[in-house]
Amino acid sequence: MKRFPFFVENSDSYARACTLTLPHGMVQTPIFMPVGTQGSVKTLSREELEDMGASIVLANSYHLFLRPGVEFFSEYGGLHKFSGWNHNFLTDSGGFQIFSLPGMRRISDDGVCFQSHLDGRQHFLTPEIMVQIQQAIGADIMMVLDECVPGNASYNSTLSALKRTTAWAERAKIEFLKLNIDNQFAFGIVQGGVFEDLRKESAKQLRDLDFPGYSIGGLSVGESKEEMYCMLDVLTDEMPVDKPRYLMGVGVPEDILEGIARGVDMFDCVFPTRVARHGTAFTRDGRINLRTQIFTYDTRPIDEECSCYACRNYDRAYIRHLLRANEVLGARLASIHNLFFLIELTRNARQSILDNNFSAFKDNFLARYCSSKK
Repeated sequence: MKRFPFFVENSDSYARACTLTLPHGMVQTPIFMPVGTQGSVKTLSREELEDMGASIVLANSYHLFLRPGVEFFSEYGGLHKFSGWNHNFLTDSGGFQIFSLPGMRRISDDGVCFQSHLDGRQHFLTPEIMVQIQQAIGADIMMVLDECVPGNASYNSTLSALKRTTAWAERAKIEFLKLNIDNQFAFGIVQGGVFEDLRKESAKQLRDLDFPGYSIGGLSVGESKEEMYCMLDVLTDEMPVDKPRYLMGVGVPEDILEGIARGVDMFDCVFPTRVARHGTAFTRDGRINLRTQIFTYDTRPIDEECSCYACRNYDRAYIRHLLRANEVLGARLASIHNLFFLIELTRNARQSILDNNFSAFKDNFLARYCSSKK
């Protein structure tokens, strides 16, 4: 498969500072990608995303397939034109969403039959159809269809999902090449649950398929942090060093830094914006709940060392009032802050890797961030 330009600028132990050159601009890693499930990050404009330094946004092809639909994107000209976002899009295949519909889906080697959560209609998706959908959406990076299992899945069910994921990845690659897709790139997704031998086998099988990049799926789905870090340790030496590595669905500071330490380049998660809408904010001294009474008269910004729009212009007391009054502005300001916080965290981590100082950066950040938990 065609590769995009990917350059490892420096590495500090396993941590890497890299550059990806994609159709809609350069992406410097490590990077956190805001999630715009429906083609939009909830409550935020594309200008606000640009202002905080986002260069790639994740959209979900499952949701966009259901609404507005693949025919719409084919006729309209893709998600970039539709949304006005002139930077990069990465699309998830929707595998996680589909497999989160127990009782509403049936899995076979051919594909997945599921019932729409919108109108109850039945749909059947195959690895080939998912490539076609993401081609129409116009994703710069697309994910192949995979089978995700929960963190407590048995060995046998995890092995079965691994085999199917590999078979689907091979079919997706064939379809991608058959369609002669240009200026779009596909990632394979490593599965294997919390089983070391299965993770290694999945990585080997997908490595042999020679995708331009690789995602790590099936983590942060109910397993412990120790199990997640252990699986990342297992994969560190199993993933190609000359291709990007993307840890799916991880979006808290401690997990991002632990992932970077294990060679991960890209991260995404809905968590930062989801909890922001309920008042939880990241600070360098740990998470805080802005809705609580202690912030009633607090004239400080969310984080006194943060330069995001919310911290430059509003204080904790006012944002608390907005959140408790269910004013949209409160959710917007907290979301802006949390996304900026993670984008800046990965930006600073990148600089520390370039300076050969990542280990000290990580230890210092976590010592302060986790101090409130002690």
